[in-house]
Amino acid sequence: MNEAHALECRDVTVTYGEVTALSGVTVGFARGMIHAVVGQNGAGKTTFARVAAGLVTPDTGAVTIDGRAVRTGSVKEARQAGVELVHQSFALPPSFTVAEAMEFGASGHPGLFGRAALERRWKEHLDSVDVKVEPRRRIRDLPVETQQGVEIARALVTDARVLILDEPTAVLSPAGIEKLFERVRRLKARGVTVILILHKIREVLAVADTVTVLRAGRLVEGPIPCAGVEPSGLAEMIIGNAAARSLAPADREAMTGAKPVTVHAAHAKATGTPVLELSGVSTHPDSEGPALQDIALSIRPGEIVGVAGVEGNGQRTLVRAIASLAELASGSLAIGGMDVTAASLSARRAAGLRVIPFERNTEGLSLSSSLWENWSARELMLSPLLAAISPAKLRKRCDAALKSWSVRYANVAQRAGSLSGGNAQKVILAREMDDDAVLIIAAQPTRGLDIGATAFVWQSLREASARGCGVLLISSDLDELFDICDRVVVMLSGRVAGSFAPPYSIGAVGAAMTGVGR
Repeated sequence: MNEAHALECRDVTVTYGEVTALSGVTVGFARGMIHAVVGQNGAGKTTFARVAAGLVTPDTGAVTIDGRAVRTGSVKEARQAGVELVHQSFALPPSFTVAEAMEFGASGHPGLFGRAALERRWKEHLDSVDVKVEPRRRIRDLPVETQQGVEIARALVTDARVLILDEPTAVLSPAGIEKLFERVRRLKARGVTVILILHKIREVLAVADTVTVLRAGRLVEGPIPCAGVEPSGLAEMIIGNAAARSLAPADREAMTGAKPVTVHAAHAKATGTPVLELSGVSTHPDSEGPALQDIALSIRPGEIVGVAGVEGNGQRTLVRAIASLAELASGSLAIGGMDVTAASLSARRAAGLRVIPFERNTEGLSLSSSLWENWSARELMLSPLLAAISPAKLRKRCDAALKSWSVRYANVAQRAGSLSGGNAQKVILAREMDDDAVLIIAAQPTRGLDIGATAFVWQSLREASARGCGVLLISSDLDELFDICDRVVVMLSGRVAGSFAPPYSIGAVGAAMTGVGR
């Protein structure tokens, strides 16, 4: 046992039914350093973090902290030993004030402090960890990076010696990522061991002292010093030599963040009547996000237009407005040259609108329904009310469609919830990207997918574009947008804050995302 290790896992295996999330992983992390853990989606990174933090009991294996064995599967014992985990999805109640959320997060109950005493108590702690925020502000009103700072401050209440941050850059702007890295470096200077679960090579090499690579639940390499590591070599460790060779260099760089993608091979200049045109579109405020404010946006046939922005700045409302799920307060909307401002969703779909939604498991599919029922939803929506429906014909057509999209499945009667993430997304693609599609909205279409499935989605969008279909791609991954989009617009607080064409500047796009210079 290495006494220098702040955290060590030995022979850790975790299975969920027939899926092996971690397989015999043995790894140790030295004290007082910044360690990155990388891998594709599904590599086991988050499972590793949850085992270390006591949230998951492994099938086999042991965890030691500062050389002392701790009982696995116990959050309380892991915290007492000095381990804290900040999840990718923030956990503090959004309706609470910062002071209330800190008290709740630290103790599990609101406490008996008066408001002034509570705010005073937590102001001192927030200042001590360099989180500049007023304790009386509500969590939901804070910028994303400030919310994250409060989450980290909460984790440090117990004087954590090992801090694990799971995908902390996923929801941040480029400027927000830099602020996070500055905060992490200050924690290191205080002697805290920081483990960052990351997926971008560029970010790893910018902040980490060591890197550890997981692939398909196994330890591939590490921890190895980041000094001297070549981005291309690390990319091959992450996705494997065969997968790396099968990808175009630009796609490989975009998927792994090996370097900023700033050059884009643009399509032939798109011409013709716009497949989507929004003129002065505003919406009413609702619980789904900020209202749209005077949006002007057009997409021509064959054009892929990306939407960038820190999450929660109107991207969901934009999709809902186009799909007739958010009422317009003003403005007009046309699809394929047809005014659909007052049209229903079914009428807009008849005009050629197709939607790959943000959440495939809740918005895109009914997991308890069969594959053929999920695939048939589009046709059933467009069929006349009293039309005769032949389930046998629908099952046969679904089977042919899923095979053409290389979906791995046993039969069309199986539940959609039995598929992997990549195959579930392919079912949605098979349903939405038909020959009659005029405009495809793809909302975070590769989130949670591995390299192979991501490449498949990108190629499918490119092929649709080549057929003359317009594509609106909403993504939080700037490398993805820069790699395949002809234009990128940035949304900020429900407005279009900027429009960019290749070659893209990550600095300029990042500034627009945060409102710098407005």
